Formats: sequence, C-alpha cells, structure tokens
Amino acid sequence: MQQVMTREQQDLPVVAIVGRPNVGKSSLMNRLAERPVALVEAEPGVTRDRLYSPCSWRGRTFLLVDTGGLADAGHFWEAISRQVDEAIAEADLLLFVVDAREPLTADDEAVAQRLRRLGKPVLLVANKAERRLLDTTDVYALGLGEPYFVSAIHGHGTGDLLDAILDALGQASPPQAAQGPEEGEAPLRVAIVGRPNAGKSTLVNRALGRERMTVSDLPGTTTDAVDSEVQVGDRRYILIDTAGLRRPARVHAGLEDLAGRHARKAIGRADVAVLLLDADEGITEQDKRIVKLAGEAGVGLVLGVNKWDRAPRGPKDADALQASLRRELPAASYAPIVFLSGLTGLHVERLFAEVARVGEQLDLRMPTAQLNRELEESMYQQPPPGVKGRQLKVLYATQVGRRPPHVVLFVNDPELCHFSYRRFIENRLRQAFGLDLAPLKITMRRRGRRTP
Repeated sequence: MQQVMTREQQDLPVVAIVGRPNVGKSSLMNRLAERPVALVEAEPGVTRDRLYSPCSWRGRTFLLVDTGGLADAGHFWEAISRQVDEAIAEADLLLFVVDAREPLTADDEAVAQRLRRLGKPVLLVANKAERRLLDTTDVYALGLGEPYFVSAIHGHGTGDLLDAILDALGQASPPQAAQGPEEGEAPLRVAIVGRPNAGKSTLVNRALGRERMTVSDLPGTTTDAVDSEVQVGDRRYILIDTAGLRRPARVHAGLEDLAGRHARKAIGRADVAVLLLDADEGITEQDKRIVKLAGEAGVGLVLGVNKWDRAPRGPKDADALQASLRRELPAASYAPIVFLSGLTGLHVERLFAEVARVGEQLDLRMPTAQLNRELEESMYQQPPPGVKGRQLKVLYATQVGRRPPHVVLFVNDPELCHFSYRRFIENRLRQAFGLDLAPLKITMRRRGRRTP
C-alpha cells in the first residue's frame, strides 16, 4: 500500500501549531481555518492526532496542522509526542502557543527549549489575551522573539498573526489560481466507524503504512474525526477515522458527546462507511445503531470483522459468524462482509476492494426507459394488493440522484403501497440493475401533488 499526499500537502507550505495542553491550540486552528476543524474542550488532551486544514489569507494559502499538547504526563503523552514530532518535521513554520492569562510553566519552557534546538522559524503566540497578564520579561527569556497577543475565541490579533505567518514563510505560497477539478477519478470518502476500541485507528495506520493515528488499548483514544488520503491499488480513498460511538446513556462527559457528534457528521459526509466489528465480542445494540445511522445518511456500508488473527479460526467459523451478522443486522443485508486484522494487515486490501465495489454501485445510473419497463413487468407479474377497493398504480418512475441511487415513483396514492410491496419493488430493481452491495432510496410521490 502506498500513501498518497493530498494536493494541499504537496503544494502548500506547512504551519504547525504546538504547545502544552489547554493553551487554546485547537481554538486557534479553528479561528485561522475559519471552520470547526478541531474539537475544543476545557479538558486537557482532547487533541491527540494531527489535524490538517488549508488556511487562506491575502490571496495566499498554507496548510495548518493542529497537534496534541506536549507534557510529560498521562496515558497518551508518549504517543501524542510522536505525532507532534512528525508534524514538526514536516512543518516550514511553527506557532508556539502559550496562555497569556497564566505564568509560564515548566512545560512551556520545555517546549521552547525543544523548538530552539530545531533551528526552524518559530512565532510565539500568547493566546487568551482578552486581558494581557503574561509577564513579557519571562516571554523574552524563552529566546523566541516578541509574542503575538491574540484571542482565538474572539478573533483579536489574528489578522496581525496571519500577516506575520506570510512574512515568516517568505511569501513562499504563490497566489492561488482558480483550480479545476482534479484529473482522474475522485477519491472515495470512507468513514471508519464502530464501538470504542474496535481497532479503527490501527486499521487506518495499516492502510497508510505509518502511525498517522494515535493508538492505545484504552477506549476513546480517538476524539476528532481525522481525514487521511491513501491509495490502495489503483484507487484513491480519503479515510475518516472517528471516535468510537457509544450509547447516549453511557456518554458521561462533554468530550465524548462532542466526539460522538463528530463521528456522526463523518458518516454523513462519507460515501462509504466501514463498520468495524470486534470478532471477539460479537454484535451489540450499538453496532445496530451505527448501521441505522449509515442507512439514514444514505451511505454505502461494508462490515469489517476485525481482530480475526487473535485465535485459530477456519471457514466454518467465518460462515457461522457471517450467518449471525445477516440475522442480527437485517438492515445491512446488502453490505459485504470482510474478515480482517488491522494489526497484521490480513485481508485489508480485500476490504478496500469491497469498498471500491460499493462505491461503483453508489454511482449506478438507471436509464429511465429501462427503469419503467422493469417496473411495468414486475407489477404485471405480481400486482399490488388492493386496499379498500383501491390499488396502487405507478404512473412513471425516474432516477433523480446518486450516492446512493435515488428513484422517485409517481403514483396515484403513496398510502396504497404496503411496506412489503415496497420491499418487493426494491428487490426487483436491485436484481434488474445488479445493485446488490449499495443502498437504494425509493420515494413515492402523488402525481400532480405540489410540494410547498
């Protein structure tokens, strides 16, 4: 598998935001990017993986990288530190963020010492400067120049900071010309979803061929929804690693609730969702809920049974579990199933092959003439049941959308269609057009009825 750098990573200078925990790095990222890229929470350690977003200012664009807080404490700090090291290595400029409302700490000084040894350009940013309390004497002692006082929450001073960023980059990023669409096939957006600790980040790292995501045996390591571009075979994918989804009753803290909302949004902006199941734990109500979320969003679905390498298993074990999945997850009857191991790489390429097949079916087009002919033949062979002396009549059908395929049936009265007959129509269309791996949306409208 070969990692493919995104166009932004290839062509744009990189600006990494670093500092100890809870100084407002993610808030600054969101302010400069002008969109909510990173989770923001008062609890330290919310950001654990590197988050990327292009930022434009005065007709020029650079790539911002948000990083986890650097401190020598906690379960995740060693893994976070590796992520920060990679961000620093690829950066052309570093924004070192401190808290303007508090005295400098030992962690601030440790980060400053680390940055001074690198020899890379650094801008010192004193955030939360609604009231400037920071002792500038101590700041100059850091040896990183004069601080830029900003308030990421209110936007104060960010314009001057952006000017300084462009100056520090030496105007390295040329004015951005209008760009057309990229040549070739657009990458499929794939959301990796599932319960906490199902191995989602491990799978993403395996696909990328490096530790892009922070991985830990502790549930809840991933909080942000993180996008990474990768190429497997001849197809490009944008992988969206998400926080584990839990039942709302088990979400005790604001952080988990915020991470869950990001995960649900990730499903909504994906083309295909890979529901990662733990082979050792079986199917839970939460897995069923995730299948429902994918169905409501109209995205394709692939079921990945992870950790298949943990114990000796044979074809009979796979057959039994597959039958159980089909029985327990009837709403995912069309979803392909892949038994894999994100840790060892077992069948990971097969997983992406199935994702690609689902993506192709999401773009299926049904010619109007053939669609109406198939419906007419189906209803002739099995007429709809009568309801109080009346019978459903399909007057016309047309496909109105893709991803997923969306068919509108103009009928005499939608209420005359029993759910079992709707399922019959759906099955016949799937069979006629070879749509066996992707969702199909069918809408019935009364002919001549005007929508407000």
